[in-house]
Amino acid sequence: MESELKDLNSNPPSSKEERPLLKSESDLAAAIEELDKKFAPYARTDLYGTMGLGPFPMTEKIKLAVALVTLVPLRFILSMSILLLYYLICRVFTLFSAPYRGAEEEEDEGGVVVQEDYAHMEGWKRTVIVRSGRFLSRVLLFVFGFYWIHESRRDRDSAMDSNLKTTSTEINQKGEAATEEPERPGAIVSNHVSYLDILYHMSASFPSFVAKRSVGKLPLVGLISKCLGCVYVQREAKSPDFKGVSGTVNERVREAHRNKSAPTIMLFPEGTTTNGDYLLTFKTGAFLAGTPVLPVILKYPYERFSVAWDTISGARHILFLLCQFVNHLEVIRLSVYYPSQEEKDDPKLYASNVRRLMATEGNLILSELGLSDKRIYHATLNGNLSQTRDFHQKEE
Repeated sequence: MESELKDLNSNPPSSKEERPLLKSESDLAAAIEELDKKFAPYARTDLYGTMGLGPFPMTEKIKLAVALVTLVPLRFILSMSILLLYYLICRVFTLFSAPYRGAEEEEDEGGVVVQEDYAHMEGWKRTVIVRSGRFLSRVLLFVFGFYWIHESRRDRDSAMDSNLKTTSTEINQKGEAATEEPERPGAIVSNHVSYLDILYHMSASFPSFVAKRSVGKLPLVGLISKCLGCVYVQREAKSPDFKGVSGTVNERVREAHRNKSAPTIMLFPEGTTTNGDYLLTFKTGAFLAGTPVLPVILKYPYERFSVAWDTISGARHILFLLCQFVNHLEVIRLSVYYPSQEEKDDPKLYASNVRRLMATEGNLILSELGLSDKRIYHATLNGNLSQTRDFHQKEE
């Protein structure tokens, strides 16, 4: 696949059988369309076009112009105020508390760094941090135009799935029936469409996330991520010790499963974002512990701009998001998935079965592409778009 893509931006062919150079803007448009088909999970299909570069109808230009001088400044000020307010809450209520220290590894080795968080705090201070965090996250979504969030719950048919156990009954030595409490899920698993996914999950359950190492050092956001209990990783690390990442996540999943007071961890098993219509192959990190998981499906219906954070720059995405008066979010919560013994012994099987269930319930298309394919798509797309700009410059 990669060799085919390189042909689109190759040097002049040395033989007649090789693909010719793209010499016109129509050729480039056809090449981009071909790329979008090959890498459909990452292609943008909204009104704003590939990488949000248009072309824009005149009516859309007028709407954007009006929003730029009205909605955007208001929403920017409100969102920054909410962020600053929650940072101050976190700062005040962690001021005299020592952070919890988890797994450690040397930074030079890559993988997991020193894990510090305030998610293991107990008492009223932790309650204030969590409740205010959930409330302000929902307020922030409201500011971004998500005025209504439609949530639905779908229970799996227990007659078709013998592994689903909402309650279990055992017979004690006296012959009496005893009802056990349902097992607590070790992790929440969700499809990944946008950074907005994090805001929704914060408002719904305030879980921990896996985040880049640099997030913990960011102003304002760094402290908030520690209050969430984020697991910091170096995603680009390629050393043999990188297994420490999955080991730390595995430990957090087990801790959340057995300890009700431990922070729940939220994982995006796809490992990257899509355009919201597809479900990529799941990584096994959330399933290695063999504990139950809670699947959640997020969908963002749209008419003009898709909030999927894919194949578009961050600044352009935020600008278009703030320009939309109304944004939509639909949430499908499935029942807790209890793995069979076979699934516990085979994390890949466990991940695959949960993925198929989520695809069926969420009407999502299964795709075998991954992050490496996404990088190839973006690199090739950027090369073609640079040629498009060259054509426009020559015409001028």
